[in-house]
Formats: sequence, structure tokens, C-alpha cells
Amino acid sequence: MRNVRRPRVHRIDDRFRPSWYYRPRYGESGPHVTRILLIDDDDKLLSLLQRGLAYEGFEVHSASDGVAGLEVARAFQPHVVLLDIAMPGPDGFEVCRMLHSQAETAIIMLTARDDVSDKVTALNLGADDYIAKPFAFDELLARVHAVLRRQQTASDALRYADLVLVPETREVHRTGSTIDLTAREYDLLLLFIRHPRQVLTRDQILERVWGYNGEADTHVLDVHIGHLRQKLEAEGAPRLIQTIRGIGYSLRG
Repeated sequence: MRNVRRPRVHRIDDRFRPSWYYRPRYGESGPHVTRILLIDDDDKLLSLLQRGLAYEGFEVHSASDGVAGLEVARAFQPHVVLLDIAMPGPDGFEVCRMLHSQAETAIIMLTARDDVSDKVTALNLGADDYIAKPFAFDELLARVHAVLRRQQTASDALRYADLVLVPETREVHRTGSTIDLTAREYDLLLLFIRHPRQVLTRDQILERVWGYNGEADTHVLDVHIGHLRQKLEAEGAPRLIQTIRGIGYSLRG
């Protein structure tokens, strides 16, 4: 498996992170961090995956057998479980069945056997994906992102901190209060909440919200951001849309 330690690279380009993805500071935990549970009796693999996934911004929990894995799952309610098939005690198939019956958790099966019957059994028991060992960390990470995208598609609301946006009804709520936005303000906020903590340049925002149709310039953008901030920060709520000097804006805080 590839080395899980990779240098941080900050890209200011069009490769936005999807709406479900929130990258906290290294080691941060909390209700808005994506939680991953690793269940595998290979201690070396657990250690590698823990470091790699934590580096990518996930809150990572682990267990070395099925019984402990079920206990950790009940305690921390993970968004994704990476589950080995061959383990002492209840095997991965049984754990998968129990997890699937208890919560809406995405499950990716890990196994050293690349057998079609194992794949069929896992998928029939409720697994969302299957990856054979050995695997590249980048491939595993891509599969985690894919199942999280599917989870987000099934959810109506987009959330960041105490901010909630419902695309179907174009409603926006913060700390339980409804916020009335103009069409342009809503489009701006939708762009930000779909790409949390991503630095968006002025040109990217103008292209995505105004379409470079000649209607907008950077001054108009600043005015709309100011109006949006006033509405989001009513009653002393902390600022979420941050200015990145010389570049653009970012939803963080």
C-alpha cells in the first residue's frame, strides 16, 4: 500500500470539494466532522489507515474484532465503516448484517480474497462497496468519498456548523431561525455551502453565480457578500464567510 503521508497542497483552482466534505484541523473532532470506523484485526493496517484518514481530515475510530467494532459503532455513530471480512469472533459478514440493521451507515468491505461470491454476499447483506487487499490508499479514499456522495444525494439539507440550506425549497435556517435571501444571495450561499472551507477566487464565484454575463464585477460581488453576511450574522451570530485577502472568500469558522 502506498505511503499514507503526503504533503499538504493548497490549490486555488476549479477542483472544489463536494458539499458533504468538511476538512477540520488535524485531530479535530465534533458533530460536523465525518466519522470513520475501522474494523480489522491487522494492527499494522489499522495504524496506517488511521494516520492517513486522520491526515485527510476524518475523525477516525478503530476496533480489532467484530464485537468491539459493534460497540464502537454504537458509541460514535460513524458515517462510514471500513470492515474486514476475516476476523476472530463474528466475521465481517455478520458484523455487516448487524450494522446495516441498526443504522444508516455506509459500509466498505475489506478483504484479502477477491472472490465473486464474497462480493455478492457482502452486497446482499447491505455493504455499499468492496475493495480487495492490497489496495492503494488513494483508491480507498476515492471509494470513501464516493459512498459519502451517495449519502449526501439521499439527504435533502446541506449543513455547515449551525447553518442549514434546503435546496428543494430554497430555505435557509441558522440557529433555528429562517433567513430570507434574494435569489442572488441564495445562489452565493449555495456555492459556499457546497464547497465548505474551500478558498473560492473572485473569478470562480463570478463565473459560477453570474456566469460572466457582464452583469457583475468585483464591486458588485463585494456588495452581495456584505448583504449576505449581514443576514447570516443577525443577532450576533459568528461570521462564516471569511475574506481571503487578495484571493476571494471561504466558508469557514
